Amino acid sequence: MATWNLDPAHSEIEFKVRHMMISTVKGQFKAFDIQVENNGEGLENASITVDIKTDSINTNNEQRDQHLKSEDFFAAASHPSIKFVSTKIEKVDEEDFKLTGDLTIKEVTKPITFDVEFGGISKDPWGNEKAGYTVAGKINRNDYGLTWNAALETGGVMVSDDVKFQAELQFVLA
Repeated sequence: MATWNLDPAHSEIEFKVRHMMISTVKGQFKAFDIQVENNGEGLENASITVDIKTDSINTNNEQRDQHLKSEDFFAAASHPSIKFVSTKIEKVDEEDFKLTGDLTIKEVTKPITFDVEFGGISKDPWGNEKAGYTVAGKINRNDYGLTWNAALETGGVMVSDDVKFQAELQFVLA
């Protein structure tokens, strides 16, 4: 069995959401951990566990970040983590995979599938074996109890229901 540890200096989790139906706001989670246990050759034989700290959300706007940490959204004080546990990984081709698992936000757990692109494996100058991945997906925030919104005078709503995620991840072989 091989264990791959997250290289946090070379990894990030970002999200995008439409704001006022006219522009997109981006943000990221600064603190997270991902464990990959591989029971054979290839990503499709791995089990993946993700723990994202909700109070690490950062949109480059302190007032908005505090609102996102509040009970209106993530309720970071009572729900300190977003969790993901893989249930299946399907190989599409040499570089592409479908990662399915259970995503838990605010004690609501639902199955979800993400697209994974394998960037390759390489050794760094110190002899450490590293692997890179890009993970992308989308959730409906209402499915997880993130329901705060405000109607706009011109029609539509302040925050769209769909939230797009992308993660650039690098791992080092333990």
